[in-house]
Amino acid sequence: MNHVKKFFAVAAVLAAAGLSSPAFSQSKQAAPQSAEAKAKADAEVDKKAEEWVASLNLNDAAKEARLKQVIATHLKAVRDWHNSHSAADVPAGINLVSGNKMSDLERQVIADSAIPKSVHEDLMSGLRKDLTEQQVEEILDKYTIGKVAFTMKAYKEIVPNMTAQEEDTILKNLKQAREQAIDFKNMTEISAIFEIYKTKNEQFLNANGRSWKQMYKEYTAALKAKKAADAAAAQKKN
Repeated sequence: MNHVKKFFAVAAVLAAAGLSSPAFSQSKQAAPQSAEAKAKADAEVDKKAEEWVASLNLNDAAKEARLKQVIATHLKAVRDWHNSHSAADVPAGINLVSGNKMSDLERQVIADSAIPKSVHEDLMSGLRKDLTEQQVEEILDKYTIGKVAFTMKAYKEIVPNMTAQEEDTILKNLKQAREQAIDFKNMTEISAIFEIYKTKNEQFLNANGRSWKQMYKEYTAALKAKKAADAAAAQKKN
């Protein structure tokens, strides 16, 4: 996904040109929702916020009410920004790094990344007002369906004898990806954000005596060998 890894170079140029400000062109917005549809969508967001807060088992009604409001407000803001800023709002130019035509995904992520910083800041300050850092991370994991832990587990399987420094650096990058990704509406875009930081991790490993390409090759070969051995054992058993 090289086109995803490098789109922020384009985003910076668009920002300098004033194309990633809150005054972003909205020439091809989605059709306005009916009052009934909006009420239904809002109710779904409120339910999600309630479930996420309930998972923390705070046993504090006042805190829970504040947190539900903070999370629901953020989710609605991200949704509404995404729905009113399409890929078509970003000029169909080329990626300044690769020279290739920007994909719809690149253009949509650029559009969504222009959301006002206050949306993110209000969420994080609201969470930290009532939660410990560990609890804040638990909420961010809800936004990103646990991608930090899942991806970290994969790195530990791929990188043999991972050092403490390697683990700390990789985890730091994944947590940064998570916090950035919460301002994007769907899993396709969230995964694209994580891809950027996965590339940083691979570059870090390569720059510090590892070969990501070789490690990944050996990992996949081991998986294939195990699958073949398991299949042979099952066939012999039958």
